[in-house]
Amino acid sequence: MSVRDYNVKNEFGELESVVVGIADSWGPIPTAEQAIDPKSREHILAGTYPSESDVKAELEKLVSALEAEGVAVYRPENIDGLNQVFSRDVGVVIENKLIRTSMIADRAPEWGGIEPIFENLAEADILLPPDGVRVEGGDVMPMGDEIWVGIGDAEDFDMYKTARTNEAAVVWLKECFKNHTLRSFALSKSDTDPRANALHLDCCLCVLGGGHAIFHPEGMKNEVDREWIRERFAGKIIEVDAESMYHMHCNLFSLSPSTVISGEGFDRVNAKLLEWGYRVIEIPMNETSKMEGLLRCVTLPMKRS
Repeated sequence: MSVRDYNVKNEFGELESVVVGIADSWGPIPTAEQAIDPKSREHILAGTYPSESDVKAELEKLVSALEAEGVAVYRPENIDGLNQVFSRDVGVVIENKLIRTSMIADRAPEWGGIEPIFENLAEADILLPPDGVRVEGGDVMPMGDEIWVGIGDAEDFDMYKTARTNEAAVVWLKECFKNHTLRSFALSKSDTDPRANALHLDCCLCVLGGGHAIFHPEGMKNEVDREWIRERFAGKIIEVDAESMYHMHCNLFSLSPSTVISGEGFDRVNAKLLEWGYRVIEIPMNETSKMEGLLRCVTLPMKRS
């Protein structure tokens, strides 16, 4: 089923439609050498990599919660043998445009699963990154008249497999969205230590509708960026440590300016959300998080009002 109406201006507008990833016939457990992030690698080596059935069950609980809130949920078409859990990285809707992202080669086939959902989108409204531009959706945050982008900087991009969005993407996005201010944040990268790796911007920063933020400062490489975030959200920020980032406590998903979907067991973060006045819907996602992604990662918003 395809969608006809697209519009996303920020991270927290009232959600009307969204793509949620699937966990259907994703194939055998990858080897440690095949792992595309350090947390998956850690669980592969430990023998605790999640089962397809467990991840599927978690995703279905999320879908049920979204549908109970009146959200239209779309799912990718299954591609046998391909992990299609993290739909966020495959595309990004900003206003009425779709950025068809340029992911690492291991993940590029995922576009085939969501392409039918966007078949009614005019060709002129699909933005294709040119050669040399690498960008994944977890690194791109629409923020009204700004677009925030997490990057692997020039020093790190060719060194780490976990560097997914490059500096060229920021230049290209500015050309595509001339009326927006682009802000980039160099992220801390590691291919071996998941507690030292911010895979995407949404792994270390969550921005909420009431002007609040959840932030793991060491997820950003440069102190100037950490201080900018602290000043931007002064008095409305909770900082979390590396262990919390590892468990994806920054990777939440807003249904509206006042309602947030969070992980079950995120006790400190969820208590702060309630203190700030948010309605919190808790979803168990511990198995999904073993692949270094959570609630924002499995969702691709298509329309927020």
